[in-house]
Amino acid sequence: MPEPRSRDSNEPVTIRRMNPEISGIGERLDHIRERIERAAVRSGRSADDVTIVGVSKTFSADRIAEAYAGGIRHFGENRVQEWEAKRSTLADLDAVWHLVGHLQSNKAARAVKLFHCVDSLDSLDLAQRLDHAFASRAEASPGKRIRVLIEVRVDPTPTKSGASAEELPAILDRMLTLPRLEVKGLMGVPPMGDPERVRSAFCRLRELRDAAEHRSGISLPVLSMGMSSDFEVAVEEGATEIRIGTALFGAREAKPA
Repeated sequence: MPEPRSRDSNEPVTIRRMNPEISGIGERLDHIRERIERAAVRSGRSADDVTIVGVSKTFSADRIAEAYAGGIRHFGENRVQEWEAKRSTLADLDAVWHLVGHLQSNKAARAVKLFHCVDSLDSLDLAQRLDHAFASRAEASPGKRIRVLIEVRVDPTPTKSGASAEELPAILDRMLTLPRLEVKGLMGVPPMGDPERVRSAFCRLRELRDAAEHRSGISLPVLSMGMSSDFEVAVEEGATEIRIGTALFGAREAKPA
């Protein structure tokens, strides 16, 4: 497969907004797939190499079931407790459930019972807690592991979560020694608003992944980056998983004041 390549740096970057004339999850999904296809072609990639993770936080179980009927098989939730409340009505879906929000250390044991993947590990302490929790749950299956991604802070805003680029090598080395974790790649959230900074952040995450592979000698095939407003840029920069919420499910209802 050809290496993903950035567009000419002099070419303007467009951050797309959801088209208000498109209604219904099926129609939105078709539109998203068309946009993925075009972005993949621009960067010499195949759209088949990109997985849509439907970010279903705040959306009902019925909406999730509708997206599943449309072909979505990966779903992302931000909070352990919200997914706990919805999962019983979706138990018959053969889907992969991702935790994409920050995992609080005191919820690690609950998370391993609820999710197939934790995409937001950002510290060694949290990784160790998750490894211990999964080991306690999976005693009957010695070889079983939970897939994890390391979240890297590619937005310099101090309040943003994620390991720093400087911390990444040491965190990765230690995580690779934890027997219940299957480290498969990196996840990142770019700064909002500035299109050029968005592309730069995605490019930086890909470069960090490539350097980590070279240094560690292991394959890290997953790059989880790109959301509803910028997933085309992410695909052009090498994303293998894109986290799509409003572009798939529609606008989220505002929380009561």
